[in-house]
Amino acid sequence: MRQFLYKIQPVRPEMLTEGSTESESQVISEHFSYLKALMEQGIVMMAGRTENSDHSSFGLVIFKAESEKLAREIMHDDPAVKKRVMRAELYPYHVALFKAENTIPNASD
Repeated sequence: MRQFLYKIQPVRPEMLTEGSTESESQVISEHFSYLKALMEQGIVMMAGRTENSDHSSFGLVIFKAESEKLAREIMHDDPAVKKRVMRAELYPYHVALFKAENTIPNASD
């Protein structure tokens, strides 16, 4: 099993500065559900986004896959990527240090 990271950014940057359309909001909801399901399956290790709303904003998904081919499939099956609300870039990755107790719980948890 290998680790990978994909970086996502909005295709339409105004989504962050002016707000998302109804369609974009629906896709982002599907994206969150997709990542949550992968987390429950033990595939996604961590996911999140920067809190800035300018053109440099991005999200990261750190996950496990058997191969780069499977990692690309996981990335491309993300509804936000598949429906072109987000563009994505895949990178081989390796978590060197991690301590769950150091994470800050999300306010929505």
